[in-house]
Amino acid sequence: MAQFRKTAIALGVAQMAWMYGSIAMAQTATQPAAQPATQAAPADKPASDPSIVVVTGQRAALRSAQKIKQDSDEVMDSIASDDIGKLPDRSVTEVLQRVTGVTIDHTMAASDPEHFSVEGSGVQIRGLSYVRSELNGRDEFSANGGRALNFEDVPPELMAGVDVYKNPSAEQIEGAIGGLVNLRTAMPFDFKGLKGAFSLQESYSSLMGGSPTPSFSALLSNRWSTDAGQFGALIDVAHSESKVRTDAYQAETYYPLTTVVPGQTVWIPKGVDYRTLDFDRKRDGLYGALEWKNSKAYSSLTFFDSHYDMQWNENALFSQANAYNITASNATYAPNGNLISGTLSDSADGGINFGDDTRTANRISDTKDLSWKLRVRASDRWTLTSDTQYIYSRTKSFDSTVGAGIELPSETVNLSGTGAPRLSFSASDIAYMANPNNYYWAYTMEHFDEGTAREFAWKGDAKFDFDDPILRDLRFGVRLTDRNSLTQNSNPGYNWAAITQPWQIGWDITGLAYMGDPRFSGGASLHSFNNFFNGGASVPALVFPNVSTTTGFPSSYAALHNYTNSLCVSGNTCGNWNPATFGTDPSGNNSQSEQTEAAYSQLRFEFDNLKYPVDGNVGLRYVLTQSVAHGYVAFTPSVNIPSGSTVTGVTVPSITAFAKEQDFSHSYVDALPSLNLRMKTSDQLQFRFAYSTAISRPDPSQMQAYTTLSEGVTSTTTGNTVNVSNVNLSGVAVGNPMLSPVKSNQVDLTAEWYFSPVGSLTFAVFDKRLKDIIINETFNYAVNDNSGTAQNFSVTGPINGASGTARGFELAYQQYFDMLPGWWSGFGVQGNFTYVDSHEDLYSPVTQAYCTGSSVGSNLAMNLNGCDTNGQTFGNLPLQGLSRRSYNLALLYDKGPFSARLAYNWRSKYLQAVNVNPTQGSDGLDTNPASPTYGQHNVTWGLPIWAGDYGQLDMSASYKITDDLSIVLEAQNINNAIYTQLMQQHNGLEGRAWFATGPRYNAQLRYSF
Repeated sequence: MAQFRKTAIALGVAQMAWMYGSIAMAQTATQPAAQPATQAAPADKPASDPSIVVVTGQRAALRSAQKIKQDSDEVMDSIASDDIGKLPDRSVTEVLQRVTGVTIDHTMAASDPEHFSVEGSGVQIRGLSYVRSELNGRDEFSANGGRALNFEDVPPELMAGVDVYKNPSAEQIEGAIGGLVNLRTAMPFDFKGLKGAFSLQESYSSLMGGSPTPSFSALLSNRWSTDAGQFGALIDVAHSESKVRTDAYQAETYYPLTTVVPGQTVWIPKGVDYRTLDFDRKRDGLYGALEWKNSKAYSSLTFFDSHYDMQWNENALFSQANAYNITASNATYAPNGNLISGTLSDSADGGINFGDDTRTANRISDTKDLSWKLRVRASDRWTLTSDTQYIYSRTKSFDSTVGAGIELPSETVNLSGTGAPRLSFSASDIAYMANPNNYYWAYTMEHFDEGTAREFAWKGDAKFDFDDPILRDLRFGVRLTDRNSLTQNSNPGYNWAAITQPWQIGWDITGLAYMGDPRFSGGASLHSFNNFFNGGASVPALVFPNVSTTTGFPSSYAALHNYTNSLCVSGNTCGNWNPATFGTDPSGNNSQSEQTEAAYSQLRFEFDNLKYPVDGNVGLRYVLTQSVAHGYVAFTPSVNIPSGSTVTGVTVPSITAFAKEQDFSHSYVDALPSLNLRMKTSDQLQFRFAYSTAISRPDPSQMQAYTTLSEGVTSTTTGNTVNVSNVNLSGVAVGNPMLSPVKSNQVDLTAEWYFSPVGSLTFAVFDKRLKDIIINETFNYAVNDNSGTAQNFSVTGPINGASGTARGFELAYQQYFDMLPGWWSGFGVQGNFTYVDSHEDLYSPVTQAYCTGSSVGSNLAMNLNGCDTNGQTFGNLPLQGLSRRSYNLALLYDKGPFSARLAYNWRSKYLQAVNVNPTQGSDGLDTNPASPTYGQHNVTWGLPIWAGDYGQLDMSASYKITDDLSIVLEAQNINNAIYTQLMQQHNGLEGRAWFATGPRYNAQLRYSF
């Protein structure tokens, strides 16, 4: 099959090249003179296509984007650049959040809600994360274990515009349920002739301080008319740097305590943490394009290279106390028992045990794309297109943490109000926290990962133009892809290793490696949290390991672990630290390949003779997907029945331990119909109806084929007889290579009023009905025992286990008030509002038993929503990432040489993650009376985490010094917004974290000709 695809691709490309050559040769003698450059347009774009409008200002950009939306065959929105290489925001993700119905997350990853992302991440469309990403209509992705592009990796300076399709048609590549984001770059034929644009920029973060960071971009394009046709060439480069800081408070999870207030259960966190994170990123982009055309053919060759280099350093204080030894004095409580304020202490442990660490993380990513398109006008009716693409993406990261420990005498907290917590310490406590004699070297932790992904794709399309009053054209074609990916993680995933810990004293070491001890001094320094929360708060200075200890791996780690040798209990062997290994553990390797074969047919039509003309398209896309996951299955029996014993009771299956590599093949077919209708009641007012069936394939990270199986036996022994009462065959799957795609039947209805070239009022209603949503649940995994009988293991892992809905409406409005007199006519306004409601139904709901009792360790992942510290589960939750309400509001001004925008973006709270930071051990109380461990602290807990309401105000202003030279001033977060997180517990929805980034400023000088 793979060879067939390669042969088909090669034949298709050769065929198109031959056709082009034949036509070009036939036209050589009779080819008419080339048109003047000012009248030319690329063969694949009609001259009236608004995407080739030369955008020279904010008003022109809005006009271009509105025209694209109005004339589109599908339900979509668009953003065009204000100037060459000048999208209206600092990153592609920030640009996307301005689009109606699009929201972004503000954490670095969905799996890491504790770290804020200034430029945003995690794009959702209409509350759904099933988003496809494209570059110039072609598939584009990052090697991050997913299928979409990391939009924050892409230099926005290389983009000419961004299109967001809400309900794609059959001719567009499958995979978009939430929507499709297409990034558009400039092409040489977009300009009349020689074109150049250059920019220099300096950025400054008020919270970070220090020197501004530089950025620059440059574009040069030209086109020529020759006897052989028109040629065009373009090159675009960009370099961007950003240094920002995030300050944060974090309240620890609340625990129900009965020993603090007599006769009352109160909920108390085991501390309030604070930290700061310095973020430094560099983004480089290189883009080149060649175009050629004559009267019968068009060809383009493009190359795109995006490079992203990021490092952040964090200093964090966090409680690691025994929650059940915490006491609170001078405390006040809310009616629900939650602590409002008080002084926390822990006399049982000699103070509140806090961790104090320095963490460094860096990531380097590259995405390269080489694409060639050839379009031939074979006759007056037939147009044939060949499109070939090769994409390669790579990412690698290193995460390093060096931790210290300190036991604080007390911490006074005030959690009243809706803002960040307020902490206070006595003068003696502040001095105590600044003294290195009170800190000990505690642990190290490192992690590596690396991913590569590549895809070769070929698409062949044909279009037949009808000479008919109703039928416009018939489009059909095929698309073949061959994709493979490899993701590797270090073993173990995060290699935590103790240096000295209080629980080691006596049996492993004689004492702790205190930083004030000359034997263990150096490598640490006092860190003052200057300008904390942009001057809005003050916290004590702390002693942290130096960044050089985190970046100096592995030698710095080895030196720290050698401290243990000086403290080793006589007769023991200490300090045997082993660094993480890379690529040695099958559980850390995820190797997959995927091939797709798609065929589509789409008919475009128009009924112009009706009272209200109707046009549209109807089509069907048929897709075959075949995937192979290269995996590993391991079985470890835990049965220990003495040889010669008589076994009675439940039969114990005889399965020999094994660990073997195994490939899992999976294939499925999807038929995806679509219908788009547009009715024009006037040149200004139109209505749309769109219906489609869409899919979103599982991410490669969800399909990792690594499964561990175990056999547990409950028995009693009397003499030589073993009576077995229960056999538990269970397992854990990192992923599930047999997952099917999420599917959706979706409907859109719109009303669109375009009352001026830059004035519109639009309304859309949408309904998406999803099935086969991927969740963590249990499924049967069959293994043959030694007699050949299939034994079913209950394996916890991802399955297609839920259905759901996402429905709502969008409202958008924009207008410049040209009717006002004088300079007032430069004012305009732009706004949009989105409401989304969602519901999710599990195919097999889980029960309370998974949070308590002895089975909690293996069954926690079965609980979709996690477990509270009181042993209770959580009920139904909405889809993750979905805000019910979001809106944008912008005040615009564009008159003469001056242009400005004041823009506010807001979204309501949303479920960010579930089962966050699951912890097992002494952190919970088993409240299940039927459990054999009732009353003991053995509950595993993990909470639903919500992002709170968040709104940010940004502004930009530009002034044209000359027709070619402009100065631009920008500011982000000028309202100094605080990003909040909430944790859901049975005592209520309480504040979990508060992040401050402060305002950021940019000054830019732009020159174009």
